[in-house]
Amino acid sequence: MSQVTRRAFMAASAATLTLPASLAEPARERSSPAAGAAANGSRPWYETMRRCGQLNLNEIDPRTINIAAWMDYWARLKMDAVLINGGGILAFYPTQVPYQRQCPYLDGRDIFGEMSAAARARGLRVVARMDCNFAYQEALDAHPEWFARNRDGSVRRNADSPWLFQTCMFSRYFTEQMPAIYREINRRYSPDGFFTNGWPSTGPLTVCYCDNCRKIYHAIGGTPPEFTDAASPVYRKFYAVSMERIAHIWKLWSGVVREGHPDSVYVGNLGGGLRTVKDLKTLGETAAWFNADNQGRWNPDSPLWECAQQGRVARSVMGDKTVTNVTGAYCTGYPDWRHSSKPAAEMQLWLAQTAASGMVPWLHWLGASPRDIRWQAPARRFYDWLAENQAHFVNRRSLARIAVLYPQSTIAFYRARGERERKLQGLAIDPVDYLQGLYYALLEGRFAFDFIHQENLTPEALRPYTTLLAPNAAYLRDGECAALRNFVTAGGSLLATFETSRYNEWGEAREDFGLRELWQVSALGDAIGPKDNSYMRMNLPHPALAGFRGTRMLPGPQFRVPVSHLPAGELYMSVIPAYPAFPPEMVWPRVRHTLEPAAVLRQQGRARVAYFPGDIDRTAWISGNPDLNRLLAQTVAWLAEGTPAPARVRGAGIFELFAWETEAGPALHIVNYTNPNMTKAYARRLYPIGPLRVTFRLPDPTLKPRRVRALRAGANLPFTLRDGAVHCTVPRVEDYEVIAIE
Repeated sequence: MSQVTRRAFMAASAATLTLPASLAEPARERSSPAAGAAANGSRPWYETMRRCGQLNLNEIDPRTINIAAWMDYWARLKMDAVLINGGGILAFYPTQVPYQRQCPYLDGRDIFGEMSAAARARGLRVVARMDCNFAYQEALDAHPEWFARNRDGSVRRNADSPWLFQTCMFSRYFTEQMPAIYREINRRYSPDGFFTNGWPSTGPLTVCYCDNCRKIYHAIGGTPPEFTDAASPVYRKFYAVSMERIAHIWKLWSGVVREGHPDSVYVGNLGGGLRTVKDLKTLGETAAWFNADNQGRWNPDSPLWECAQQGRVARSVMGDKTVTNVTGAYCTGYPDWRHSSKPAAEMQLWLAQTAASGMVPWLHWLGASPRDIRWQAPARRFYDWLAENQAHFVNRRSLARIAVLYPQSTIAFYRARGERERKLQGLAIDPVDYLQGLYYALLEGRFAFDFIHQENLTPEALRPYTTLLAPNAAYLRDGECAALRNFVTAGGSLLATFETSRYNEWGEAREDFGLRELWQVSALGDAIGPKDNSYMRMNLPHPALAGFRGTRMLPGPQFRVPVSHLPAGELYMSVIPAYPAFPPEMVWPRVRHTLEPAAVLRQQGRARVAYFPGDIDRTAWISGNPDLNRLLAQTVAWLAEGTPAPARVRGAGIFELFAWETEAGPALHIVNYTNPNMTKAYARRLYPIGPLRVTFRLPDPTLKPRRVRALRAGANLPFTLRDGAVHCTVPRVEDYEVIAIE
């Protein structure tokens, strides 16, 4: 971080550790999150957690809540931990912290204390659910410096509840008021952890105009743009300041909650699926526990597998540390209905993806007196099943040999110029669509794969993989380009598309591709497009082009980077430039053949390289064109040829595979997405698939399986052992199946 940025950060953070004398407690030596557990040689409790749940109270709930009934329900689900409303916006206990409003409907009760006692009586751990984002008028009157401001100086209000005012992360509300509340709850109740709703998130930065923030802006050379703008030097400095502030607060709160309670943990609210702006690498290094608040499909056009993607993103920065994902039992989406049950099929598939991708399910309901309890029975059945088969969900390592590069810099900053909408040559684009297109091709190709974050491209992290796929990783650091070159030099195979390596991590253009020596073609200008009715001509036979009978050309991408020519013997596919699509009389190609490659397919020793100058992944996703999906899938198959896949599954349907080595033995997870609501929420019912013929390669060929079991069906499967692999048939998969080898 530059010196001016650090000064700006310190200006906002100065004297933040001082508490009012009435609330301050003696300082205690701070330790790492796992210090208490490490002292006795065990793992922290949250690292062994397998199921958790949350009842989110509203302010009138204390008058009607049946605490015993709720805790009995969570206990019947065999939860390890429950989240209980503590404080922040409202204290659900008799608080003495000034300006923390006590819930007006407590009527002399201590709801947090009663619920904590009831949970512990049933063997459940307690995590205090906090909110640091809003406070009331009395806090604003006493401490106006705590609150976020609009450009005109007015205080920011909550859009739905305008009597609540938004706090500012750079104020002492975060460094004095919230620690005071944590200390009070810790002193009285000793919860096992604390969780903050809504903070810090992985979404875009917010720009505040309070005096604290104005001092920062003065120090970094100006007010940052209100929308993401990686091209702005001021935005870059503000990004660094913000990430350091988040890490500072996270570590501060972690230390506070462990005062006298070394096994306690602080967990922030993260998530967002593929769409991330805040630095996941920093968050992953700071957090002991990553909670993904990805409760359901918020966009009605989102794919059903969005939760599995969340798991892959979180694991790409957390390694084997704890990751949870919140499943909202209520109707997420637009519009959302907080007190109506989500269809059971949709909820079950969300929980299935959570477990399959290596996350811990966190079930969430809002309101203690529900009039709609349709979610409770299916949730209980799923949790019962998880508990019965717990050892098969304690993952030791992934068995995948293919990794997908998670290009966070591109997703966060690509074509972002301080405007709400991102554009490429005037066309609004979503930078996630490149990854979505590749993802769907991998599902159709039945590949097992992992995500690897672009800042984790170390030799150790890459060692398990033989093939790496980079969907338009346009913004890459020099070191990341070097890591990809080294991967190929060492014999790894690589696929990349469109503008991969064309820019540095902030979007500054290089003179040529950072990976030019791998492509062996140069960029000859800016991206061309959007162009409809363009094509790719197949000139030479190649495994990636196999099976396209009856045609010599395939649909072309909407955008492409013009690149230098290849020798005729390497020109497997060439560009047919776009020509008019209307009126019909004008629809004919003006140029039928060029020397401009539409694909680079080359072998370098043991390594294979595939580069598509066009955005075939994004075009495949937005168009749904099966030729482009097939081209991507066959290219991946060619790249991975010679490396036995951990599993092969044959049979009809769209499903996702995860292959794990677990505490109990190898396990293959199959999540069934075959559904007319696969890309349009909600799934109303399940559509079973099967039979599926499974070949599951053993990670250790000397293993002698005792039995092969379909855990969801609760049945043993007949199997044969041949060439180091288990061969079996799964008769039927409704929502989810796990093939466990014992």
